[in-house]
Amino acid sequence: MLMIKVRSVILACLLTGSAFSLSAADLNILQYGAVGDGKTLNTQAIQATIDAVSKSGGGKVIFPAGEFLSGTIVLKDNVTLQLQKDAVLLGSTNVEDYKNMDPFADGLGIDVGWALLVAVDAKHIGITGEGAINGQGAALKAQQILTDNRPESQRWGRRPFLLRIVRCDDVRVTGVTLNYAAAWTSHYFQSRNVHIEGVKIVSHGVAHNDGIDIDGCQQVRIKDCDIVSGDDALCFKTTSSTMACRDIVVSGMKLKSNQGAIKMGTESMAAFENIDISNCYIYDTKNGGIKLLTVDGAHLRNVTISDVTMVNVRTPMLFRLGSRLSVFRKGKDTQQPTGTMENVVVRNVKAQAAADAQLMPPSGILITGVPGHYITGLTLENIQIDLAGGGTVEHARQVVPEAIDKYPEVKTFGPTIPAYGIWARHVQGLKLKHITFRLAANDQRPAFVCEDGKDVELNDWTLPETAGAVAVIRLDKVEGALIGNVQAKGAARGDR
Repeated sequence: MLMIKVRSVILACLLTGSAFSLSAADLNILQYGAVGDGKTLNTQAIQATIDAVSKSGGGKVIFPAGEFLSGTIVLKDNVTLQLQKDAVLLGSTNVEDYKNMDPFADGLGIDVGWALLVAVDAKHIGITGEGAINGQGAALKAQQILTDNRPESQRWGRRPFLLRIVRCDDVRVTGVTLNYAAAWTSHYFQSRNVHIEGVKIVSHGVAHNDGIDIDGCQQVRIKDCDIVSGDDALCFKTTSSTMACRDIVVSGMKLKSNQGAIKMGTESMAAFENIDISNCYIYDTKNGGIKLLTVDGAHLRNVTISDVTMVNVRTPMLFRLGSRLSVFRKGKDTQQPTGTMENVVVRNVKAQAAADAQLMPPSGILITGVPGHYITGLTLENIQIDLAGGGTVEHARQVVPEAIDKYPEVKTFGPTIPAYGIWARHVQGLKLKHITFRLAANDQRPAFVCEDGKDVELNDWTLPETAGAVAVIRLDKVEGALIGNVQAKGAARGDR
């Protein structure tokens, strides 16, 4: 009896083990009828493969070499898409082939959310491999405008994102290439435990081609990605007030953008906190290298950005606390009061500012709150910026618009800033340490202007020689300023 029982237990364990090994499956999409000719619409075949793998307990959905045309496909629990070398998931050019699984409005108030590849409320999912996902954005737009007569400012929202991850947990996107989205390239919304590494993005040709959008996500790691984007390259948003962007570490990024390289807060309802970004290279970027914004009620705090190199970047930095106070998920959120920006540190930045900028003549850094709401505890340390120069005495007295409720962009504060180096307004506890500016031509604006500030500290500045300037530093309505070891050559005019 004892021997029989033992054998029964052993047999039961073997059967259980066999059942477990069969509960997970790796399936090739060809097994479900997918055709990689770039013409056949494979939406149903790909979805059937995903559903089968998920139902079996999880595994890989394998895309072999070929171009697999598809509309919206939905990633399910425990499924990883593996795009083998020369495999391409190709987006359909017909907007009717796409679904919107989680509608919302963007920072411009446009209804958006359609996507090629989407996951909603899923766990343990991934996208990996040497292959690519290509949205054919320009071709899709060309087809869309044949039947959609709305203005482009309204029409673009109907175009699909390339990748959307919505309220998911344990997400890994590694190694793949994401190309030519019809709108945002990748959007991660209210998801946790997200790991993005070694991703290559080339996405431009139509408007709103953001690279990576992190929207109200937590426990996020982004590493060693290379992004060339038509819109913001790496962007943090909170389009809902219910979940903060929190506990995020980013490193080793290479970024090129027709808009902003590192941007936070275009949509900003929930907090941005405990975020660390380091070791980034930014180049040929047309609308801001580092842009930290909160304009819809969010608290932006405990953010550190360090060890950044910028080459040919228009306006290296913008910090904005504003009161636009938009709502992006109608019926789910209500308007919030003005937020805060506090305890932000940016250190070890070397920047070559573009001579052709949004604001002319160019300026290096813009910092502004709104009346009654100060940016608090901002520290800029070990910053070196090369600038074109060219400012006049008249430019030095330029009045900058408050633009309290406007969309937060560099050009919002144009056409000219009264300081060539750093202009600050509505600030408290501003610390500017180890700052160096270099000019290619004379600039008669001050290196630093502060308007409405409290407890402002400047220490260890190295400034270029200038001629005919009204002042090197100008403080207007500033209570409490500590200025030490500022090295500057030349002479102020002293007649104004």
